[in-house]
Amino acid sequence: MGELRFDGRVAVVTGAGGGLGAAYALLLAARGARVVVNDIGGSLAGEGSDAGPAEAVARRIREAGGEAVADTHSVATAEGGRALVRAALDAYGRLDILINNAGILRDAEFARMTPEHLAAVLDVHLKGAFHVTQPAWIAMRDQRYGRVVMTTSAAGILGTAGKSNYAAAKTGLIGLTRVLAIEGADHHIKVNALAPIAATRMLAGSMPAADRADDPRLAVMKTLVARLDPALVAPAVAFLAHEDCPATGEIFTAGAGQVARFFVGRTPGYYDPALSIEDVRDHFAEIRDEKGHTVPAGPGDEITELFRTITSTR
Repeated sequence: MGELRFDGRVAVVTGAGGGLGAAYALLLAARGARVVVNDIGGSLAGEGSDAGPAEAVARRIREAGGEAVADTHSVATAEGGRALVRAALDAYGRLDILINNAGILRDAEFARMTPEHLAAVLDVHLKGAFHVTQPAWIAMRDQRYGRVVMTTSAAGILGTAGKSNYAAAKTGLIGLTRVLAIEGADHHIKVNALAPIAATRMLAGSMPAADRADDPRLAVMKTLVARLDPALVAPAVAFLAHEDCPATGEIFTAGAGQVARFFVGRTPGYYDPALSIEDVRDHFAEIRDEKGHTVPAGPGDEITELFRTITSTR
């Protein structure tokens, strides 16, 4: 089948100064892509800035014989997103791949979640992806080619306590992925989302603190972290960013060398043209039963299933 390469392609990776973003940037560059390494170099909470991390990753790429430039624009503003895309176009003349990876944490129990915590996380994760993708989209549309990878999370798909802001942002990215996949189809732009599982400072910040040196959670965490190399997520992201990827609008998960797909399913449910509250109560197990579920590709499929049910002979 041959080696998958990115010769002639230009990639922007946000949050690429370390962890997963750095692994993505390094792998793409090693396979021939010219990479814009974006990172403000802030704290896990998104505070402060430092040009060092982005430049360090870009330097590693150049020292290995690749092409890369560092960028420190913030994705949290529309102006920052436009400036980042402009930097890529100024440096390399085109933009083929966008990996929206930048993220921060501001965890708190829901009762203690502040509007400031919500805004900060939405600004980087959800709005940040929007701010960068929109100008990148225009460039991709004009050249009639592009690949976009959004970073979602199991915390959003499945839920995790203490992360109402983060989960809302990450699930919002799934909706954005689905819509852009539809709008991008006629322009040869494919958009997918990936929920990574890797040993990064974000994962470390999400793990429960061990109260004692003999806390059994320490051994579990050490074993887990040792197997969650960010480099084992990078191949999945790189394939989603490659021209050979056949999927668009889908959600994947990757960690420790495993790649899998998440999907939204619909149960056959229960139907009665004279539905009552009591009917819902009495048939609730049937409504929830996953046997015979389907996977609608979009609202049209879901409506088709509804009409098939209500027009069938009972």
